[in-house]
Amino acid sequence: MGDTVELLFSYGSLEGGELQLDTFGRVVHTETDVLPGYTTSLTRRPDPRIAERIGPITQRELRRTGDPRDKVIGTVLRLSEAELDAADELVGPPFYRLPVTLQSGRGAWVYVVAAP
Repeated sequence: MGDTVELLFSYGSLEGGELQLDTFGRVVHTETDVLPGYTTSLTRRPDPRIAERIGPITQRELRRTGDPRDKVIGTVLRLSEAELDAADELVGPPFYRLPVTLQSGRGAWVYVVAAP
């Protein structure tokens, strides 16, 4: 077993230590970074999986615009493959994970909302 580190860009609920502790069993080391070409909006459908764990919160949905002037500030979480799988289970549909390049030049995963 290797010590593979997966980078996950978070722009919302996974930035919080309480949800990290519940999902990963630890508070994750994070670093600030920026995702260019994307924007966020508030969701009208709160995720019951997250609300069940930490209570109701306002969630944001990420959407690609392709406009480099659009930027989302967030945090990069350093996760193991198993922790990334746990994040996948938590987030789930209508979100899906895709690879992106952050302003820092690092590659990371991010959750975006599926097109309706």
